[in-house]
Amino acid sequence: MSTATQAQQAKSGSDGFIIVAVLWILAALATLVSVYAIYVTNSAIAVAASGDAVIADPLVSAGVELAAYQLLGQVDSTRPGTGQFTARAGTAQLTIAFQTEAARIDLNAAPKTLLAGLLVGFGASPLDAGSYADHIVAWRTPIAAQGVDVDPENSLYRTAGLNYMPRHAPFTHASELWLVQGIPPVLIERMLPFVTVFSGKAEVDVIDAAPQVIAALPGMTPEIVQAIVAARDAGTLDRKSLPGFLAGAGPGGAAADVGKSFRVGVRVAFNNGRRSAAEAVILLPDDGPVPYRVLSWRNGFDGTTDQPLDFGRR
Repeated sequence: MSTATQAQQAKSGSDGFIIVAVLWILAALATLVSVYAIYVTNSAIAVAASGDAVIADPLVSAGVELAAYQLLGQVDSTRPGTGQFTARAGTAQLTIAFQTEAARIDLNAAPKTLLAGLLVGFGASPLDAGSYADHIVAWRTPIAAQGVDVDPENSLYRTAGLNYMPRHAPFTHASELWLVQGIPPVLIERMLPFVTVFSGKAEVDVIDAAPQVIAALPGMTPEIVQAIVAARDAGTLDRKSLPGFLAGAGPGGAAADVGKSFRVGVRVAFNNGRRSAAEAVILLPDDGPVPYRVLSWRNGFDGTTDQPLDFGRR
């Protein structure tokens, strides 16, 4: 083989090696570009989500304020117990719903009969329901300091091996019901959407309450509940006609007005498809420097709030 031929083969081999190396470099660069593109895309999404979250907070607050404004625009005798409306704010659509807390049973104010009636409606026997209601009442009832060691309710918690005693003071939140000893968890789970600690009323607002709450009233029958719900759906139920429906039930249990505590749900829908939601309980004071007070607030982004608008007439 000639020297020229050997040189040509060596050059060809060198060129092939260079081409392979270049292809490897190009492939590596392509991979880096792809990784960088994914990083930039994810960063942009994260920034957009963060931006929506930042914008959502004041929009939710604005929705609560709009609900408070509508409620404050009515006198006590004509103030609606429930309602829903929408509002547009820039690139977002707000859906706002409100309902009086008097539509729920107050754990701190309701009598034993009302609590037991709710438990019976969720499957407890009348005897067991009375016992469970006793535990709830005992949790919120103060006792003298000298009676702590002999209190039978405290003994129940000690026997169960719990490291806490009944509060013997008002419930601070409805979810505190989980701490009450002796009530089956399945019943607590069913009760929670229908109880509150914010209405301050021993009675319930029958006009705006869920059928499960209405059925808990003393002396209530399925026929009376059905008649009330039918009249409400037809738009013929009001405070003047309500006593006629309750004539067959026992006395008391029905609130005379909607009260001043309201649950407000706000859902924010952005044009880009993202969602945010929050639920607040507000109190409309009789007077004072502020138009309303926030008693409770829970929120979430992208639907993590547990159905904030699902507290209407179930």
